[in-house]
Amino acid sequence: MRLHLHLLSDSTGETLENIAKAALAQFDDVETLRHFWPMVRSEAHLERILEEIAQNPGLVIFTLVNNDVRRTLETRCRAMGLPAIAPLDPVSHALSNLLGQEAKARPGRQHTLDAAYFARVDAIQFTMAHDDGIGAEDWEECDIVLAGVSRSSKTPTSIYLANRGYKTANIPVVVESPPPPELFGLKHPLVVGLTTSADRLVQIRRNRLLSLNQSPETAYVDQDSVQREIAYARRMFADNGWPVIDVTRRSIEETAAAIIQLCNERTLREKDA
Repeated sequence: MRLHLHLLSDSTGETLENIAKAALAQFDDVETLRHFWPMVRSEAHLERILEEIAQNPGLVIFTLVNNDVRRTLETRCRAMGLPAIAPLDPVSHALSNLLGQEAKARPGRQHTLDAAYFARVDAIQFTMAHDDGIGAEDWEECDIVLAGVSRSSKTPTSIYLANRGYKTANIPVVVESPPPPELFGLKHPLVVGLTTSADRLVQIRRNRLLSLNQSPETAYVDQDSVQREIAYARRMFADNGWPVIDVTRRSIEETAAAIIQLCNERTLREKDA
């Protein structure tokens, strides 16, 4: 099935894209043709978009706070017999009722350059500077430290966490080269061990070597060697009491969510204590 999906936002549209992506993931065999319309803040701009919608009718999803622009879109979509959905409305209405105040009709307000924004930028810069075991002298400043064998998703998970505002370092666990002693004396950061199945790790490493035009027949992808690496890492995690996450069947987002949950649980325990 082919679906034209029109996404209209008066800001960057990032939130809208994430909502659409999450919803579409629940359906199989759908060929989606996305029409992305960010920064829609005037009726003149909307008129040009409506022409495109008329030529490619489909589902319209929007986040528009300007009442005039919004009303025009809804009226014209009804006239064309097209569904027009505002996915944030139920949340905004519930918050308005609970808080006893009207929502501020300000496009892109969540992107305001506030302290949280600059903290996130700082976290990203810190994380990129502490990839793959670099900067051991700064690890105590981390919020999270990820440890794991090579190709266990440490770097992409670190970057994702940094985008959520967590200063993150990642450290490779190598049998022949144990991590520096600084790792075992950390007080502030939450240290998390990442592990995966040997079969999946061998496959990922083999594909990596092939992409680099290197021989895929080395100890790096030897099944027995990989199993020893994983066992060595698991012993290290257990000996130090670090929580462990198996990333075998997890996406980067799912792994990061599990780590954030561990951070939240740790914070609650510290408050209770």
